[in-house]
Amino acid sequence: MRALVFDEGLKAVDMSIPKRGRGEALIRVSLAGICNTDIEVTRGYLAYSGIMGHEFVGEVMDAESSDLVGRRVVGEINIACGKCFMCQSGNPRHCENVKAMGINGWQGCFADYVVLPECNLHTVPDSVTDEQAVFTEPLAAGIEVLEQVHILPTDSVAVIGDGKLGLLTAQAIHAFGHHVIVLGKHEKKLGIAESMGMDVSHVREFTGRVDVTVDCTGNPSGIETAMAIVRPKGTIVLKSTFYEGTPINLTPIVRNEITCVGSRCGPFPPALRLLETGRVTVEPLIEATYTADEMQDAFEKACTRGSLKVLVDFES
Repeated sequence: MRALVFDEGLKAVDMSIPKRGRGEALIRVSLAGICNTDIEVTRGYLAYSGIMGHEFVGEVMDAESSDLVGRRVVGEINIACGKCFMCQSGNPRHCENVKAMGINGWQGCFADYVVLPECNLHTVPDSVTDEQAVFTEPLAAGIEVLEQVHILPTDSVAVIGDGKLGLLTAQAIHAFGHHVIVLGKHEKKLGIAESMGMDVSHVREFTGRVDVTVDCTGNPSGIETAMAIVRPKGTIVLKSTFYEGTPINLTPIVRNEITCVGSRCGPFPPALRLLETGRVTVEPLIEATYTADEMQDAFEKACTRGSLKVLVDFES
């Protein structure tokens, strides 16, 4: 099978189809998406080596549960041991022995086939296209903000960052009826947010204060912007992951009694529901689609500054 591997550099290679283990499913990948975390992995994040990728939609080819075979699915990226304290306390995403597809200790989905535990899989509704379903994982990450923070109807929310995750997170919060302003640097991307009914502003021109800020910049400077615009007693949600950070003065957090929340992966069922009902629109976020034989070119495109979502089509 075709696969994109990171091992002291990106390489497109031919590999054997993986074998599923007990309780696992073999999935033929239809479409995969390149995430900023994938780019950070190539810069040294978590020192991962192996098949890249963690956003996909595909068809189950073999599984212990016969009901899954032939189903179109998306998959949660965290593989938990099920035995440690965190797993036993109902927090498998924070398993003490957790592995993460294409990020930490588990082969990714930039390949014709991927293996995942059956419990990680979610069936895609028939009305949701592959192009929509491939956004399930990052959209779920955006929904996680609402799972973690109680946003009042009167609260104002600023999503900092007009990239892929920022636009999905802003849409998720907006879909639940909250007032959202997207702060970014790119007129085209801000235009996408505005067309979806959200307020927008260039990050350097914004002078207001908000109750909740969500950093989706993927840049260490994001938290500094968040600290500058959040009201005293407000909340900062941090969603950016990156390989290297910079020194930051956290005094404003102490002085203004700010609550800081780390936020990572989120629930798939509500993400699929938002896609199914059309309350979130993802098509304008697609920058380009490449064939599986062009995976390296696709990754190069995804690394281009200002690029939106780049997809890899394994059926072409």
